[in-house]
Amino acid sequence: MSDSEANRIPRPEHPDPQFERKRWQNLNGTWDFAFDFGESGLERKLYETGDFPEKIRVPFCPESVLSGVRHTDFIPCCWYRRTFSVSKEDLAGAAILHFGAVDYEARVFVNGREAGAHRGGYASFQFEISGLLREGKNTLVVCAADHGRSGLQPTGKQSDRYFSYGCDYTRTTGIWQTVWLEFAPRARILSVRYYPNVEDGSVAIRAKVAGEGEFRAEASFAGRPCGAAAVRAGNGTACAVLKLGEKHLWSPGHGNLYDVRLTFGDDEVKSYFGLREVRFSGYRFLINGVSVFQRLVLDQGFYPDGIYTAPDARALENDIRLSMAAGFNGARLHQKVFEPRFLYDCDRLGYLVWGEMASWGLDVGGAGGYAGFLPEWAEAVERDFNHPAVVGWCPFNEAWDFAGRNQPRGLLEFAYRLTKQLDPTRPCIDASGGYHVVTDVYDLHDYEQSPEAFRAHYEAFGKGEGPFREPFPQRQRYPEGLPVFVSEYGGIRWAPGKGGGAWGYGEGPKTKAEFVERYRGLTDALLDNPRIFGFCYTQLTDVEQECNGLYTYQREPKMDVSLFREINARKAAIED
Repeated sequence: MSDSEANRIPRPEHPDPQFERKRWQNLNGTWDFAFDFGESGLERKLYETGDFPEKIRVPFCPESVLSGVRHTDFIPCCWYRRTFSVSKEDLAGAAILHFGAVDYEARVFVNGREAGAHRGGYASFQFEISGLLREGKNTLVVCAADHGRSGLQPTGKQSDRYFSYGCDYTRTTGIWQTVWLEFAPRARILSVRYYPNVEDGSVAIRAKVAGEGEFRAEASFAGRPCGAAAVRAGNGTACAVLKLGEKHLWSPGHGNLYDVRLTFGDDEVKSYFGLREVRFSGYRFLINGVSVFQRLVLDQGFYPDGIYTAPDARALENDIRLSMAAGFNGARLHQKVFEPRFLYDCDRLGYLVWGEMASWGLDVGGAGGYAGFLPEWAEAVERDFNHPAVVGWCPFNEAWDFAGRNQPRGLLEFAYRLTKQLDPTRPCIDASGGYHVVTDVYDLHDYEQSPEAFRAHYEAFGKGEGPFREPFPQRQRYPEGLPVFVSEYGGIRWAPGKGGGAWGYGEGPKTKAEFVERYRGLTDALLDNPRIFGFCYTQLTDVEQECNGLYTYQREPKMDVSLFREINARKAAIED
């Protein structure tokens, strides 16, 4: 990489606009880097001293072009090192070291002493490191171990072979989201939850704090003050109800957000929330009491140059705008826990999303699988609870088997119960596309390419004259009255000139006109059905060899997207 590239800090924006302090330090940029193929680095005490022969641009994974490394073979372990400076003022309070995500098992050392460890490639984590710091220069070392073929960790769509194939793509190892250092008083706000009440225009706030004192929340909308509340915090918790002087509902296409200033003693946090409610009424999905048809697109969050990591913040917003330009009002975030900055863009643009865990690659037939899934999924739900754009959760995708063995029903049920306990405000799909055990939504994956046959799958159900075509009758049965969501369909392949190297569903159309007509026929069948509340088209963009996106992997439209917007935009039969 050039000197100018090496010196420029990538992804300089604050990674979590919902919990932002003024005093923070972005640690992205050029780090020392070393492969550890023999996994002997701990023995050799690389965290104290050692040879780091390469350079890497954080937060891009070593497999990516943007990292400057571009090593795409399996990496069982790798090490990172950089220095940073802190002042005497910084050391007066708490210093919190944050990691957006590290895949998979991270061990973190500051000045040769271990700060902590974390398992999980998708959830954010942090350590309070004040006791390990010294005034002036400090050394940070991170060890990342990744055994994606073990069956003991979720890998999502990361390939378990050397090459990408089918719908599995280039792997991500190590640091792939922003690393930052945050400075706060000892007595500080640890976390906050918002519980909006649409009916009376208020929000209940529950904060965890370190220390005792007055907790205060001040809300504003478009710069206008519109409510405040203050309570005495004790036993590590502060609970307040903030009555809003102005009522602005968050809804699709209208990302109305209230800014919040939170204070606790000398600590101050900038935050926000949306005033909205989601629930079901019969077969209908309601936002703020109004029936909304979910016109979703599958978004896998891969980028040609950054793989899991967007090259810049503009790329995150651009994917949402590309989706909206094609007439979608949201996305199913597929087999990846997306970064908070992306969810922030969803929040402010009024874009609906379902949060999902990267469950593929995990063998949950044994205790190791449980340990590899449940703690991290709980961390993801806790982290993203406050985002109004998140309208539902989905722990598993197509979870019916691993290596020919059915997954245990108990795990799927436990994951559903855990999700509902952590968040009773949103619906939860236990396992998208197959092997439903207990769920708030009965969703299906249907890649039938004939519009006539596709319509016939759901026609009798829509008329109340019989069930829909059940793809896995030996594993699941539809309970009458449960809301229905076709959460994967289409996947129409379009890859002229790529021949047999392009993967997709069924036989691709011969012309653009045939593509649009197939899309229209499939989509109309769902919009016309009075018992289906939403769809999710596969997919927004191509990803490597999978060529069924409406856009290319480089985000270029394959054809006039206004045609898809026209098809998607018409009123659905189930809508008010």
